[in-house]
Amino acid sequence: MDRRTFLGTMTAATLLTRRLAFAADDHKIDKIGLQLYTVRDLMKQDFDGTLAKVAAIGYKEVEFAGYFDHSPKDVRAAVDRRGLTAPSAHIDYKSLGEKFPEVIEAAKVVGHEYLVNPWIEEEIRKQPDGWKHAAETFNRAGEACKKAGIQFAYHNHWFEFLPVNGKLPYDLLLTECDPNLVKMELDLCWITVGGQDPLKYFDRYPGRFPLVHVKDVKRVPPVTAGGAQDFGSSMKDMTEVGSGIIDWKKIFAQSDKAGIKHYFVEHDNPKKPLESIKKSYDYLASLRF
Repeated sequence: MDRRTFLGTMTAATLLTRRLAFAADDHKIDKIGLQLYTVRDLMKQDFDGTLAKVAAIGYKEVEFAGYFDHSPKDVRAAVDRRGLTAPSAHIDYKSLGEKFPEVIEAAKVVGHEYLVNPWIEEEIRKQPDGWKHAAETFNRAGEACKKAGIQFAYHNHWFEFLPVNGKLPYDLLLTECDPNLVKMELDLCWITVGGQDPLKYFDRYPGRFPLVHVKDVKRVPPVTAGGAQDFGSSMKDMTEVGSGIIDWKKIFAQSDKAGIKHYFVEHDNPKKPLESIKKSYDYLASLRF
């Protein structure tokens, strides 16, 4: 190889390396979302005004956890007025029964693409085969949602990662639930608190996690399977995204494998909600992975 050919080859290789490096560092979250539970007290006081402030920070998507005594029609109008979308909403476990058709109809009015159950009560979890029954309930809910053009999903806390009869409830749900009917909204803080690695779940169950909750923690506190936990109420260890111990760049680099489409910031009990969600937004808006 002569000098000219060698230099040409090196130049091409250098350019390719730079392009690959640029591409690898140019992934970002296009639409950052907010779980409105974070600003629930403000939403109760000023529903429309709070949505306006959320949008002004830069959020493009919101996830509801109740409609704060507003009709589905009014919720849709308020969201549209602020240039937001509401791709998902949290619904309680009890609503998956006889009233579920009404929940689905409301979701269609607001424009939800996902309905997410975020919590299974302890008395249900403690029943014999409680988790198996929950999976059966989720499959039925998923079938009903599918007929309406909506995807059903489940959102975890910490207790799904504590063994029950030698098996993790989260693993049982992933095994027993039909992957086409039931997706997962993975709370990346709670799985960390539960002592598990989300990347391992992305590897084992690719494409099962279209939604994630993005919240951070200063340290991993001790937890048990029962009760709400002090950590679950006072949130002394929870913090704004990017100021805790979770490696967001490492996790989000696997977003395609996980199937993540929606990223919802959440802080369960921020002292100053608007300041909190702005700090989290600013971090995520600048994050490249």
